[in-house]
Amino acid sequence: MRCASYCTADSYNIDELAKYFRNEGFDPKFYGNVIHVHNGDDQEGGEIFCFHFGCVTFWGTTEEEENQYLEKLKAYEGSPLIHRTHDDSSTFELGDETAINEEEDKIILESDDVLVKLALSYGLSQSVKLAAFEASVDQTIENTRYLSAELAEKGKISLSRKKLAQGIGLLFTERNSINLHSDILDTPEFFWRRPRYEPYYHLASSYMDITTRLDILNRRLDVIHDLYEILSNELKHTHASFLEIVIIFLILWEVIMVIIKDFCKWV
Repeated sequence: MRCASYCTADSYNIDELAKYFRNEGFDPKFYGNVIHVHNGDDQEGGEIFCFHFGCVTFWGTTEEEENQYLEKLKAYEGSPLIHRTHDDSSTFELGDETAINEEEDKIILESDDVLVKLALSYGLSQSVKLAAFEASVDQTIENTRYLSAELAEKGKISLSRKKLAQGIGLLFTERNSINLHSDILDTPEFFWRRPRYEPYYHLASSYMDITTRLDILNRRLDVIHDLYEILSNELKHTHASFLEIVIIFLILWEVIMVIIKDFCKWV
């Protein structure tokens, strides 16, 4: 059976989403900021976990069903992503002990316990959320790569002060947006009250290499921070150069006026 996770937005309106599921005849269950529903009239259907940070994980559904639900979820998205991130390489089956077979990308469940699936879903959903952050940072670095290249080649950046300030604003917004949401990638509060399920979460987190990818993401954020500092200094230099020109012009004007005044006395 198929297991797939998607990140489609910065957030979901969980309360409104719960109302939608009820109106569709589902019985949504809340686990903190997560909604769980069965995709079907009985407990044998697929399962859906919707996370408040804009991610959803499907268990036992088809790709067609997932795309149908993703279309319906658009009405409850906050700041939708232009390109959703997803991972659908996993399958799952029941077995003797919960584990993940990395060679076959297969999740083995010791039982059909909803909380075991939820614990694993936390790790899987964080992975696609992290993928969204990674794509955003990569795009920002790519869009601003020419600035550092130009600075290295010419010793200055040939942008207007307005364009330079806009570039600084872009970098600042990107870096702060990820820093403000970085707590999403911490161990969820859900496990504070249910510690026996935390190992399942760490199992999925390890499977998706979240710790290593977080380290790489932080290094990329450092690159953005360094470029932000360079552009800020360049903007300060540009402003200082402008002030110097203004001062030189005023001094020159004063000298001209003195010359004119002295000339008029001689005349």
